[in-house]
Amino acid sequence: MKRLIPVLKSDGVETDLIMLIRTILATSKEIAFRVSQGELAGVLGSTLDENIQGEVQKKLDVIANQLLKDMLLEEDSVAAIASEEEDHAVGGNPDGRYIVAFDPLDGSSNIDVNGQIGTIFTIYAKRDDVPYDSDEQFVQAGIKQMCAGYVLYGPSTLLVMSTGGPTRCYTLDLTHGGFLLTTPAMAVTRESKEFAVNMANYRYWHETIQTYFDNVLYASQTFENSSMRWSAAMVGDIHRILSRGGIFMYPEDKRSGNDNGKIRLLYEANPLSMLIENAGGHAYSRGQRILTMEPDYIHQRVPVVMGSSSAVALFNLTVYES
Repeated sequence: MKRLIPVLKSDGVETDLIMLIRTILATSKEIAFRVSQGELAGVLGSTLDENIQGEVQKKLDVIANQLLKDMLLEEDSVAAIASEEEDHAVGGNPDGRYIVAFDPLDGSSNIDVNGQIGTIFTIYAKRDDVPYDSDEQFVQAGIKQMCAGYVLYGPSTLLVMSTGGPTRCYTLDLTHGGFLLTTPAMAVTRESKEFAVNMANYRYWHETIQTYFDNVLYASQTFENSSMRWSAAMVGDIHRILSRGGIFMYPEDKRSGNDNGKIRLLYEANPLSMLIENAGGHAYSRGQRILTMEPDYIHQRVPVVMGSSSAVALFNLTVYES
């Protein structure tokens, strides 16, 4: 099996970007260790603080965010970072070439029950037309991502990443501490009967979305043997879809504050959309390709549907085009 760095070099990734990716992954290995220790290290449970989203922060959220923040801001190549746990962009080196956005621990509600969680990250080139440490640095469409990926902390620690080419999967080899290439090119099947959605929100969905489930997903013989899978961590559900197809849905609903869903465009929807598309799938928000959308601000939320192309097309047709 090939190691990560030789694969990146063979893909033509520039040296500075390779070094930045190495820094992110070195931090992720430390996060993986903290996660594996759980109660033994006293990292479970919540803090008394809330993040910019109004969500109570888990102890591991804070730890993972601080680890990534500290390591990235020491990198000469990093001009600024943006995180789910930070109100605004944080400046690094004014002469840095890259900006990095991340969700330090996606699926925080799973931490205390030993469920799936992961780190999502994305890397862009620094803009020269706005201050290096401004929120405006991150007002860039997803198609401009230079690298997108996630590290999934599960039975094994996996890295799924694309630098513009195939979506590749690497497994952390604990014997030598490096990531080894285990799936050279992940492929989302065009059709699948698995879907990931929080059905507890059905009562709050708009009528067109309810119609999709009532008249298409549940009533159609095409989906007679469909199965729902929901891990309460987008990173885990997307990994399943990358591995065996399916569709992930987190639509908007009628509740206050949920008119744009809950998924953050910059550091959740965009990087995961890049991975899905580079594996042959589709990713949309209200009928628009997610990767063409520029965030209005760093914590902007968008409704999302992504996964197998035929399933996404049918969802868009039923909900937004009918």
